[in-house]
Amino acid sequence: MARRLRLGIDTGGTFTDVVALDEDTGEIVTTKTPSTPSDPAEGFLAAVRKVLAAHAAGPGGGGADVTALSHGTTVATNTLLEDRIDDLGFITTEGFRYVLEIARQSVPDGYGNSYFWVKPPRIVPVHRVREVGGRLDHTGAELRPFDEAGAVAAARWFREQGIGAIGVCFLHSYADPSHELAMREVLRREHPDAVVSLSCEVLREYREYERSVTTLVDAAVKPVMSRYLARIAERAPARLHVMKSNGGVLSAEEVVRQPITTVLSGPAAGALGAAFVAARTGRRSVVTLDGGGTSTDVAVVLDGEPTLTTEGSIGRHPVKIPMIDIVTVGAGGGSVAWTSPEGTMKVGPRSAGADPGPLCYGRGGAEPTVTDAHAVLGRIPPHLLGGEIPLDVAAARRGLESLAGRLGLTLERAATGILEISVWNQANAIRQITVKRGLDVRDYPLVAFGGSGPLLACRLLDVLGLPAAVIPRDPGNLSAFGLLTVDVKNDHVRTRVMRDTELDLAAMAEIFKGLEAEAAAALDREGFPASAHRYVRSVDLRYYGQAFEVRVPAPAGPVSEEFRSDVLRGFHDAHRSLYGYSYRDDPDRHPVEWVNFRVSGIGPIPRPRLRERPRGDGGPSLTGTRPVHFGEGWTDTPVHDRARLGPGDVVEGPAVIQEFGSTLPLHPGFQAETDPYGNLVVTAR
Repeated sequence: MARRLRLGIDTGGTFTDVVALDEDTGEIVTTKTPSTPSDPAEGFLAAVRKVLAAHAAGPGGGGADVTALSHGTTVATNTLLEDRIDDLGFITTEGFRYVLEIARQSVPDGYGNSYFWVKPPRIVPVHRVREVGGRLDHTGAELRPFDEAGAVAAARWFREQGIGAIGVCFLHSYADPSHELAMREVLRREHPDAVVSLSCEVLREYREYERSVTTLVDAAVKPVMSRYLARIAERAPARLHVMKSNGGVLSAEEVVRQPITTVLSGPAAGALGAAFVAARTGRRSVVTLDGGGTSTDVAVVLDGEPTLTTEGSIGRHPVKIPMIDIVTVGAGGGSVAWTSPEGTMKVGPRSAGADPGPLCYGRGGAEPTVTDAHAVLGRIPPHLLGGEIPLDVAAARRGLESLAGRLGLTLERAATGILEISVWNQANAIRQITVKRGLDVRDYPLVAFGGSGPLLACRLLDVLGLPAAVIPRDPGNLSAFGLLTVDVKNDHVRTRVMRDTELDLAAMAEIFKGLEAEAAAALDREGFPASAHRYVRSVDLRYYGQAFEVRVPAPAGPVSEEFRSDVLRGFHDAHRSLYGYSYRDDPDRHPVEWVNFRVSGIGPIPRPRLRERPRGDGGPSLTGTRPVHFGEGWTDTPVHDRARLGPGDVVEGPAVIQEFGSTLPLHPGFQAETDPYGNLVVTAR
């Protein structure tokens, strides 16, 4: 009988990672293949073919039926980061033509370095904005009827101009979507080829600028995501699910309706995979670090769950959707080392990417990178992926010698300096996600993964004072593994601002009832029976006069005084944790406002089972030695094969622990112990 496999495929900037899980035995097969930035679908399909071939060649071999396929993709993210936004138009309420120009005030460089208030560039130029008459107030009451004739004129103008992607955001449509729905019907009649996004479907909450931009981002990425998903879905061996930024997956058919939800698809899967592995080892609160070829993504896991936010941005575009709270820094293996006009060395954020890649890839790269520094110092082997990709260390050396000459440094000092700058870039990202959130970074172990994640783990322990670093099995494939650990999840939100002293519990109950009905309909479309549906509530609250809210969980069950008390208690606690104070004991002077009501609809998917490894199943791990530079001179360093390390085995630094998709340089003064699940736990001796 053919084996039943679940596949997870994560497309990164340099490599496409894939994991195959045997549902019957729990056996996991992992592999990688180079990404194809010019056509990501080719890399995806190559990964499917490669992992199925690897599974057939492994123990037991034989045929396989792919029962599920989950995918983390950077297609939407890259479209935004590279500003490849064309043929985008905007329809808004009459009188609000300049809502994108008004935007929000910000000072990106801080008061000390900037003399002007700076606003981000418009995502749609003003000449591509059309206004339509009609007006609602903040309760949804109609002040002026929808202008059908004006809507027809706007739709025809976009058709004549050949503008094929349109975002629609009318004032206060979060309270009543009827005018936006009417606009869509006009566009269907007058401009049937247009791709349309409505704010009432993308982000049904208030704040007109954020809602407008989020809707336009959705419209901008919808055409490219539709083409990409259609191409891979028709050739995929099973129904395709796509990772969302909120920590859930959704079928490709549904993602096409809301592609903006995938803007942090890959990094979200990594954080969830790290949370899953850490929880199985008894560590439910950790910092996660996903080191890739282009960038490094860091997140915080608290009590087994990555923290969430709705205040994110992709490139220059604010995106107000539920997403795992991730900080990204341009400090990956492909980050380029360069000299500033002042003659100092910088690393990143520019990356050599997958093509041409670092100098040592031998594909025509012209600038030294972080990977080149590791190769020259002997911290990685002279090949990648178990020998599939040989490295040209001599080319890396020549490039670094040129950089070192311009800086007046030795080769080793220049290479070590590149890695030190990269470490501090990563450390600052970790501080941003912890210290700036009111967390003491020294309380949290680090889970380091990704192809380049473990390379700087020892130095991060030094710099930040972290208690330990956990390097999961197959760290280069953890994001792909994370895709197999998540449920189907969709988020639904409604804005209704109510002062706590005037709270209408019946109205709140109706809001939650409507949101749960929306969530149920979405889960029905995903094929989940009603008995399997789960609903998770949350509420955004603030003190009266504050500009932004704090999101807190809300209990299931009847909306009663007990419900209200539980939510208020959670809000005061969360506010004190975030900002150091609360007004719990002064409700008259500082009343609470209830602002946004949220429901997440969840369709559970079975989790993989992590099996403990038997002792002594791999033989001696020491495979030889090679010269490695750890910052204080060259050392003849033992090299270990990680696959041969069994539970309880301890490796003391200096040493290098190698495996198919990643390498751990173990600095002097550190040790790594293999735990029962095959994870390496790195601590200072």
